[in-house]
Amino acid sequence: MENLQKYIDKLNSLNFKDMYEGDFFLTWEKTDDELSAVFAVADALRNLRERNISTKIFDSGLGISLFRDNSTRTRFSFASACNLLGLEVQDLDEGKSQIAHGETVRETANMISFMADVIGIRDDMYIGKGNAYMHQVVDAVTQGYRDGILEQKPTLVNLQCDIDHPTQCMADMLHIIHHFGGVEHLKGKKIAMTWAYSPSYGKPLSVPQGVIGLMTRFGMDVVLAHPEGYEVMPEVEAVAAANAAKTGGSFAKTNSMAEAFRDADIVYPKSWAPFAAMEERTVLYGNGDTEGIKALEKRLLAQNAQHKDWCCTEELMKTTKDGKALYLHCLPADINGVSCADGEVEASVFDRYRDPLYKEASFKPYIIAAMIFLAKVKDPAAALKALEDRGAPRRLFL
Repeated sequence: MENLQKYIDKLNSLNFKDMYEGDFFLTWEKTDDELSAVFAVADALRNLRERNISTKIFDSGLGISLFRDNSTRTRFSFASACNLLGLEVQDLDEGKSQIAHGETVRETANMISFMADVIGIRDDMYIGKGNAYMHQVVDAVTQGYRDGILEQKPTLVNLQCDIDHPTQCMADMLHIIHHFGGVEHLKGKKIAMTWAYSPSYGKPLSVPQGVIGLMTRFGMDVVLAHPEGYEVMPEVEAVAAANAAKTGGSFAKTNSMAEAFRDADIVYPKSWAPFAAMEERTVLYGNGDTEGIKALEKRLLAQNAQHKDWCCTEELMKTTKDGKALYLHCLPADINGVSCADGEVEASVFDRYRDPLYKEASFKPYIIAAMIFLAKVKDPAAALKALEDRGAPRRLFL
């Protein structure tokens, strides 16, 4: 097992004091030191757990989860992260709450937060809505704390919004860091964030946007590839371009999957809906136009079907760096002949990378726990050392 001290030393070299009592919305709102602190704490917590040392910093308290979209990995990662730190989880089911009766965001946020230390929200379906809603919740609990209604302000963790998926992309990044033996080895590595065909409709933009918004911060050569008409938010592309210019990497766009894969060190073939279509979808839902939604879905499915050749195949993988690029996916993938007839990736490619994909996903609970830890602990380095010195076993009987 690696020595915990290396992570403590890393933390002591970083400036992340503004994360204390803060929230985590978008990765590009965080400094380089703050992102490095998340990675260091995530690795430290994993180190302690693997050594059977309890990492509970709470004796009681709640982690509140609100998922407005389906989830497996992120839902259980959030629950695992809260439990790792000693919090119990309560899911807010809006269908069983008073929200349907007109309860305001301010009222809901305060009512669920009397003993809550963290709120995790996934709200990724509607452009201009999800991230804005998260800010409304934070504003409400901040005011509640200032007014003496709440004993503490819960920290908010963005579990995926319409703009970014920070817990996923940070987990992806930590997986990449470990795979290549350290962040110092990433400069100049080429990563292809490419659209891929899916037989489903309306997949969020937040993963590709999160990837280009984060990976460009490490001096990597990031390529965004998609067919014409599948653009992402222009403001996020601007963030990626600015990051690349600052770090000495590059950010490029192409309408060729083959070009993106050529000599790539990392490939991330993933379906998403066009930005313009997602904007249209948001308006239709807001107007309650069910017929318009059905027509849009039909149109988008037909548009997707024109690009079935956008698939991660064995032939494309052979064109990557030494034919051995690291294949990433946030899961679940649309696998040819397994989950669908035609999809994002050939079954043989997915099967070959199954274990690395599961390892990639395993970083997410620790990333979420690290975000909570840094928001709730004033001196994280000292707290990690105290946990090690205390040495309380996580499992009493081995």
